[in-house]
Amino acid sequence: MRIIINGKTVEAPQMDTVADLADWIGLPSFGSAVELNGAVIRKSDHSNTPLKESDCLEIVRLVGGG
Repeated sequence: MRIIINGKTVEAPQMDTVADLADWIGLPSFGSAVELNGAVIRKSDHSNTPLKESDCLEIVRLVGGG
């Protein structure tokens, strides 16, 4: 399936949900956020939010430093 992640087209294996995508890319369970087609998806909704061909995602991860 082709999806767009942070502005780049990605050829990914078939995935059913945002949770599947998070697992595939190794997204940490803390300190990250996912936006799907312009809507922020709460972590509690990742497992029941479907993905489809050509979806556009923005994924951000918090980075600490000092």
